[in-house]
Amino acid sequence: MVENLRQSEILNIARKDGRVTVDQLSRLFQTSAQTIRKDLTDLAEGGQLKRVHGGAILPSGVSNIEYEDRSKLNRDAKADIARACAEDIADGASLFLNIGTSTEAVARALLNHRSLMVVTNNLNIANILSANPGCEVMVAGGVLRRSDGGLVGALTTQMIRQFKFDIAVIGCSALDSDGDILDFDLQEVGVSRAIIEQARRTFLVADHSKFDRTAPVRIASMSEVDAFYTDALPPNPLGAKLRDWGTAIRTV
Repeated sequence: MVENLRQSEILNIARKDGRVTVDQLSRLFQTSAQTIRKDLTDLAEGGQLKRVHGGAILPSGVSNIEYEDRSKLNRDAKADIARACAEDIADGASLFLNIGTSTEAVARALLNHRSLMVVTNNLNIANILSANPGCEVMVAGGVLRRSDGGLVGALTTQMIRQFKFDIAVIGCSALDSDGDILDFDLQEVGVSRAIIEQARRTFLVADHSKFDRTAPVRIASMSEVDAFYTDALPPNPLGAKLRDWGTAIRTV
């Protein structure tokens, strides 16, 4: 339970940025670090945040953050990441874009591309790219996940296996320090695995908040990713593993 207006605002900042720090909040609210630490402890005890060294992050668990909150989280960083990814996608490419707010940002960054063929299991992406006359859009049918417009299940996977994509652009819910790409929905993970298998190259788009989160289901290893687009250098040991695997890291 949020006890005061300051705690409510702290929670709003965390939902927007993915994490908060004691120093940042002390300056913002012009109050002591001790007071902020108590606020963060109260929010953590109420389940709204998870305490980490120097601050707090949104809690992880066995279910994802609601789509509306995810769509607001690190919105500017996602747009920058998406533009960097789109710059590496040539006109005339065939793509798959999967479920997620980061891949939706990539779709927006592709609105001026030409002669693209995009297959997606994300109805939001299909709607975004419908505004681009130079883009052929195909929707991989399946079971509708009403919470975020995603399509999942065996039918989706069967359609994906009919293609060989130049590039798969995928998002995720969390990145483990051992290099595993993680998500919450087992059906969605099965679709993502098929996407990677059917692509010549795989691009992962994920902002820094994914370094602090966990999720229960493994999609794949980052060793299978050709390029990783993010807004902060991955912390070790993940960063060291990516360098060893030769995964290109593009930071914005």
